[in-house]
Amino acid sequence: MQTLFLKTVKDVIKYWYIPLLVGLFFVVVSIVTFSSPMSSLLTLSVLFALSFIFGGLSEAVFSFLNRDRLESWGWTLAFGVVTVVVGVLLLSNPALSITTLAFYIGFIILFRSVSAIGFAMDIKKYGSRHWAGLLILGILGAVFSFVLIWNPVFAGLSVVMLVALSFFTAGLFSMVLAFQLRQLHTSTKALSAQLKERYDALERDIREEWSE
Repeated sequence: MQTLFLKTVKDVIKYWYIPLLVGLFFVVVSIVTFSSPMSSLLTLSVLFALSFIFGGLSEAVFSFLNRDRLESWGWTLAFGVVTVVVGVLLLSNPALSITTLAFYIGFIILFRSVSAIGFAMDIKKYGSRHWAGLLILGILGAVFSFVLIWNPVFAGLSVVMLVALSFFTAGLFSMVLAFQLRQLHTSTKALSAQLKERYDALERDIREEWSE
């Protein structure tokens, strides 16, 4: 019998590179946006739409591949589907106003940030010493998304710059999370067989006591 903790860490992390790829793509999008802030709104809208479709599909695949191992895989799948839907909406109607575009992007980044904060708490439970950094990135993403939704022009920053910052924060979080998951997987593999057996025995005792 394999514990949920060990099973989750050992199996799910086989696909740790999926969040890494999503993070790299989002960071590239943010760099392109930073370097070309005066690009046409149509070009930026298409770029953001493609990034959402890629990110959403990747996360949906990640959750589906781990549906037998992740307790919350349904939420991750739903999040990926929503992201894809927003990306398709942007792609089908790229000629949006900058305010409408900011709302769409702010909504998705806010969704991602809330999910990021939850991931940080989960990583903390696994004993990671770097969960606070993930939490901070999630909070920063939430702040940027709130500004995009409720007050796009803030402190002299253009909407495009806020969008770029939001993408960069979301991408950096995904990359850091991927390496944290990989590190947890490596650490779990180093556990001795005796310790794993003791953990399994403890889990069985807890379940038996709860069933009484």
